[in-house]
Order: sequence, then C-alpha cells, then structure tokens
Amino acid sequence: MMDITYEPTATSAIEFVNADRLEEWVHLFLCGEGNNKAFSDGLLLSSRRYHAPKMMKLDDFGRCCGPEDSMKYQVESDRFFRHVDAIVARYSMGDWDMPPLIIEFEKGKYILNDGNHRYEALRKIGVEEYWVIVWETL
Repeated sequence: MMDITYEPTATSAIEFVNADRLEEWVHLFLCGEGNNKAFSDGLLLSSRRYHAPKMMKLDDFGRCCGPEDSMKYQVESDRFFRHVDAIVARYSMGDWDMPPLIIEFEKGKYILNDGNHRYEALRKIGVEEYWVIVWETL
C-alpha cells in the first residue's frame, strides 16, 4: 500500500486515486474540512463507485443548497453568501488547492452533493470548470 498523507486538496484526492483509496479520501474530507458527516454517513449505506477527479464544466450541474426557494436544501441567505465570499477570498489568493466538488451521476444527470459554497464561489469569480469527483450507486 502506498504511504500517502490525506490533505483536503484536489492534489491529495488524485494521490488517493493512484493508491486505489479514493473512497477513503472522500470520507476523510467529508468528516473533516468538508464538515458534512451526515452525507458521509449516507454514502456508507450503499455500495458506491467513485470516479477519479476530473475537470468538468460548472454549467453541467447546479447547486442543491442555497437560499433560493428552488433549492432542495434551503439555508439562510446572509450565512450562505458570507461563506461564499470567504471562499472567494481564499481561492483568489492563488495558493489554495481547493478540494474537488462531489457530484452524483444518476439517471443521466449530474447532481452536486458537496461543494455548494465552493461551486457558487467559483461561479462568482468566473471559473467555468473545476475538479469534481463523480460517484454512482451500484
């Protein structure tokens, strides 16, 4: 087994792919900096296939979390956009290897599950594509 150290970064996710440990990286991220243990716990309920991080156009999927009425997971507007602005500031410094977004592929559609704030921050600064990890239920 390759000796690698987890980091909440796209580079680390790719290193875990090369060690055939991407699912481990996903759960380490979600239970750590990703702050989404409930999602991690839900993923563990079924067998999943995780695809290596790849660049994907942000227009190919959208958020499921935010202040808009159409969002599956609605959150308070000021809090949501304060978090987005903090991500914009951190990413704009140019030295943050931001973690990939985590999206599901189901019934021919891509669904953003984790990274809604990061997604909105990327859109806000004009990034058109970013790293994603795609998962499917087996």
